[in-house]
Amino acid sequence: MAPNDHVTSAEPDKTQPPLAALRYATPSELYAKMPHVSQLTLHRPDVAERAIEYLYRLRASTTPEEAVTYTAFATMPKMGVWWGYECLRLSGDDLSAADRQMMELVANWTQYPDNENRYRAMKAALYAPVLTPATYLGLAVGWSGGSIAPNDPAGVPAHRGPRALNTAVLSCLAQSDLQSRPIRLARFIDQASVLYHAN
Repeated sequence: MAPNDHVTSAEPDKTQPPLAALRYATPSELYAKMPHVSQLTLHRPDVAERAIEYLYRLRASTTPEEAVTYTAFATMPKMGVWWGYECLRLSGDDLSAADRQMMELVANWTQYPDNENRYRAMKAALYAPVLTPATYLGLAVGWSGGSIAPNDPAGVPAHRGPRALNTAVLSCLAQSDLQSRPIRLARFIDQASVLYHAN
């Protein structure tokens, strides 16, 4: 599944605009406009540092998990959720029936990102009996934008979706044993790097 899979065969000759992958042009702009990311990372970007350069610097640091946190905040909601979905899918962890259902709701939203699908994923995540990586990914969908509830016009705070996405991917990482954790983290960051090259 790819982020543009919602394009139908009924429009074969229609050129689709590329999806923007990142919220801001530079990491320093992200840190200025979304200060919540600085509460979760020790490192700070240089003013002229490019997004992919900062990602690689975080990956090579003593706290490479910060590359996950940075990506959760740096990516546009749909692209970030798609990345989180791929991380969970490729992790190889056994999913419960409830988690498989949640992943289906998330996948459906990435293909058809309307409010109905967003609220469906959010409701399932909010009422889930156990908080799992898939549940947090469902919350990331629910908090990806728009109003906070069908009957509440208040907007979702911008940091909520990225925090849920960050928790989804990092908790998936934490489920692996210590020996395989660096390998899984490297895969997650490699998957993320595709989004930075797209910008």
